[in-house]
Amino acid sequence: MSKEIGVKQRIDLALRYLEDGGSLADKDPIQASEKLYRAAEEAVKALAIRFNMEDILKIVGERGRWTVTELEKAVSRISRKLGEWFSIAWDRANYLHVWGFHEAKLDSDAVKERMLDIEKMISETKKIIYENKN
Repeated sequence: MSKEIGVKQRIDLALRYLEDGGSLADKDPIQASEKLYRAAEEAVKALAIRFNMEDILKIVGERGRWTVTELEKAVSRISRKLGEWFSIAWDRANYLHVWGFHEAKLDSDAVKERMLDIEKMISETKKIIYENKN
């Protein structure tokens, strides 16, 4: 599979997770939290590929999966390119993952408040993937 196909599949997954998370926010904040985190995670992976972060991708390829370590390294580099807002959005997504999904401590309002940052993350990632071919 070419990198471009991988990137587009990842952004499509991110969009699907974002939609699922949004539709679950009122009725199931636990599952909404996890879907929104997964959306952010796919955006990070797509941008790591798009920005050719070969060292990170090599480790992921050798291990056969992403870990928090690689995600964090990718987020740091992406934030240097795109701005601090990306790192903040990632932190909010990670908060949903831990406190909304694993600990089940967040209500619908807390999930929806964080969803705005994740929506921006996905929207900007989509623009980079589809509009900036250089």
